[in-house]
Amino acid sequence: MGLQVFWFIAIAVLWTGFFVLEGFDFGVGMLHTVIGRDDVERRVVINAIGPVWDGNEVWLITAGAGIFAAFPAWYATMFSGLYLAMVLLLVALIGRGVSFEFRGKRETGGWRRGWSLVLTLGSLLVPFLIGVALADLLHGLPIDANGEYTGTFWDLLSGYSVFAGLTFVSLCILHGATFLSLKTTGVVRDRAHGIARTQTFVTGATVLIFGIWTQATIHHGAFPDLLSTVAVLAVLAAGWLLAERREGWAFAMTAFAMAATVLTIFIDLYPRVMVSTTNPAYSLTVTNASSSPYALKVMTVVAVIFLPVVLIYQAWTYHVFRRRIGTADLEGAGASAS
Repeated sequence: MGLQVFWFIAIAVLWTGFFVLEGFDFGVGMLHTVIGRDDVERRVVINAIGPVWDGNEVWLITAGAGIFAAFPAWYATMFSGLYLAMVLLLVALIGRGVSFEFRGKRETGGWRRGWSLVLTLGSLLVPFLIGVALADLLHGLPIDANGEYTGTFWDLLSGYSVFAGLTFVSLCILHGATFLSLKTTGVVRDRAHGIARTQTFVTGATVLIFGIWTQATIHHGAFPDLLSTVAVLAVLAAGWLLAERREGWAFAMTAFAMAATVLTIFIDLYPRVMVSTTNPAYSLTVTNASSSPYALKVMTVVAVIFLPVVLIYQAWTYHVFRRRIGTADLEGAGASAS
């Protein structure tokens, strides 16, 4: 039971790390044509995340691999039941990744506008779809006694899960705008700052409603739990810190709000990993969905050895590329720039 709980916590942390790190990338992708009014400004916005976006996606791969190895029954039911949604997710991820590389291959306006649209849509769809999927775990799906999904695609789209997806999109927009106000200079920074301050009200409201809805879903009442309340307060704190031009601390607050929102789902989910709406007895738990004790031990050893290496590498990447970027850095650059 000890390693089963450890790996449930580890998977929750991996999903949290993914949204905290990749969340601002998604926000930047959604906002790059709003904050960037011409091609140079859009290149500034994209280049702000250029050195880190692909490394941040390692957290998504690791989270999925962790579920596969530690809880194979969870992986089988979740990925088969959400098959079509997962295909859409992969298309969005691939299109988004390709857009970073292909956008700067030609100087023609139509070419760059087309890839900008792909980047915007991909950056919107990924957090929305993952938010829907995570919320479905808690809200419940039709699962039979054999752990097989018996519903349709439309059963994945409950009101709660769709709103959860929108909540994560809103958090990503705030997170991304705050990151750009921290990472850029000049007019790009000013626009990002203005959008971030306005977005704090929208995001604060959506996180509050999501917290209330979550508690109603798990039948704990009509008031948000501690983590959801803290997430709302963090969003409001980010707005105040942005007004004071303390972008670093504001970014820390949006990261905390993102983390608290993700963890709310996993804390309320435990000890289950997927809730069955067919019969609560059919729900998958950390006990009946886990791998053998030996497999969990091997995974734990591997994680203890390699996770610190990954963390050190990512921290070093952020340190190396910590400098702000502005239009003066890109004016006159060739078409090969993004």
